[in-house]
Amino acid sequence: MASNRKSAFDNPLLSTKVKSANVKPVESLLGYLVGPFCGLLANSLFGTYLVSYFENVLFYNELAAGDAGVRTFITIFPMLSAILIVAGNLLAGQIIERTKTRAGKARPWILLSAVILAVASILMFIQPAPENTVFKMIWIAISYNLFYAVAFPIYNTANSALVPVSTRNSKQRGVLASFVNMAVLGGAGAGSIIFPTVFMLFSKPFPSAVKDTPDSTGYLIIFLIIAIITFLGCALQYYFTRERVTEETMAQQLTPAEKKAEAIEAMEDKKANSPTMKEQARALFSDKFFMITIVFYLLYQVAGAIKNASMKSYTEMIPFDGIDPAMAMTILGVVGAVPMAVAILFVAPLCNKFGKRIVVFAGMALGAVGGVIAGIWYDNFYVAAVGIALKCLGSAPAGYMILAMIADCLDHMEAKNGFRCDGFGMSIYSAILIASVPLATGIVSGINAIGAYGSVVSYIWIETAAYGIAAVVVLFFGVEKFLSKDREAILARQKAEAEAAGIEWIPPEERLRIEEEESDRLAEEARIEELKAYCNKKGLSFEEEEAKYQAKLAAKAAKKKKLQPPADGSDNN
Repeated sequence: MASNRKSAFDNPLLSTKVKSANVKPVESLLGYLVGPFCGLLANSLFGTYLVSYFENVLFYNELAAGDAGVRTFITIFPMLSAILIVAGNLLAGQIIERTKTRAGKARPWILLSAVILAVASILMFIQPAPENTVFKMIWIAISYNLFYAVAFPIYNTANSALVPVSTRNSKQRGVLASFVNMAVLGGAGAGSIIFPTVFMLFSKPFPSAVKDTPDSTGYLIIFLIIAIITFLGCALQYYFTRERVTEETMAQQLTPAEKKAEAIEAMEDKKANSPTMKEQARALFSDKFFMITIVFYLLYQVAGAIKNASMKSYTEMIPFDGIDPAMAMTILGVVGAVPMAVAILFVAPLCNKFGKRIVVFAGMALGAVGGVIAGIWYDNFYVAAVGIALKCLGSAPAGYMILAMIADCLDHMEAKNGFRCDGFGMSIYSAILIASVPLATGIVSGINAIGAYGSVVSYIWIETAAYGIAAVVVLFFGVEKFLSKDREAILARQKAEAEAAGIEWIPPEERLRIEEEESDRLAEEARIEELKAYCNKKGLSFEEEEAKYQAKLAAKAAKKKKLQPPADGSDNN
């Protein structure tokens, strides 16, 4: 007989604040926008500023003296780190897949990664021996991989896995995916719009420990503040998310008392027989829709990382008459961010109406056209800005929908294979997202040696070519037509497994409705007890105060009803 093991996440203090069966605005905004924005902010800024930090601060003297060894190091070591990063993500995916707690399997790691992510984000900017080149190389290699191969894989794999397990409602999942990717894009936008001025202000006022060497104190202060923001954001994300799909396997809580022991034992047996990494890999890599989505995302993300890493070089190396490089960077950040921000209003509705494949294809095609315009007139700032704006607008559907596309694939594979691959699948997604930054850092460091036009290639042409290829690839994404039948197959399997184990099966939607009603009932009881205690303390009549409260509720309900148009289209009056 299985033992009743408990974890820290059984503590009511660590319970989710989300009680509703359906995704509500507060969950979307705090759990999938504000929280991820804070958690991803350091990585977003690294993608924009690490090349500049390596070249203009950490190894400034060595590169100024023409040290070819250091140039080779900052080109090669980030690319070699990608091996550790991929391994770290795969391990994080398996850890998450095997995590079974009341909080779910992904959310606990959001909370547990908060401290290590915050600490790791500042270590790269500490220089214990700024005059020792070899020590600096060793220190940066270790601290870099602590962030990218350990801390960030744990956080980002868990963060990425939240969308697939948040709900089975494809439309709600599309909205959540949009918010998560808005957080990613928001970090990149902050790096190009807000932080150029911030870094310029903080990079110079501190005296250097070594004469004529740029000091890293400004960077350290900035990322210390960001570390605090990261910690708070991770905690916020943990409390305002919920894994409804994961909870489907915990329905034993609703079984009759005499069958509860048997139900728990059946659940434990199922855990013990969780699919192996080999079985998950076979399921993932044999599914054509998943592979199409991953190839598409690889093109999109790596090319975007190269663009972000080369933005500062482009604005500094290409002379724009009368425009300061920092101002040029800010303007390009704005013209890229505004179309992306506007697109959030119509991407999800368009995808719900026409399907993700068509909308994403149209966006990639538009992005490629914008890239060609910017690439041809790269030295005309205003024409290039128009092209970059079109390119960013075209990238919006892919940026907002990629997680929803992967979630659709995971549901499809669950219907085919009888098990989910969230941990492994999202570790692949996370590995691409994380590894793209060091790959881009190394590639851009190498291309910068070519000269000014190298920055044009890395900032404009690489992403433009990737968008053209990605547009063709996404045409083969056809999983959406299977989703309705996949849902039926999954529910039928869950019902059969529950009946075979002697467990009362309740459809997930009904179970969530019951839980929401129970949560509302408990909240109402708590409110009444608090009001009674308040009335006793103040010498007030509970009946009168309760009547006032109910009158306010009735007035709000009447006002809401008046504002809503009637179903038959008639006039309320």
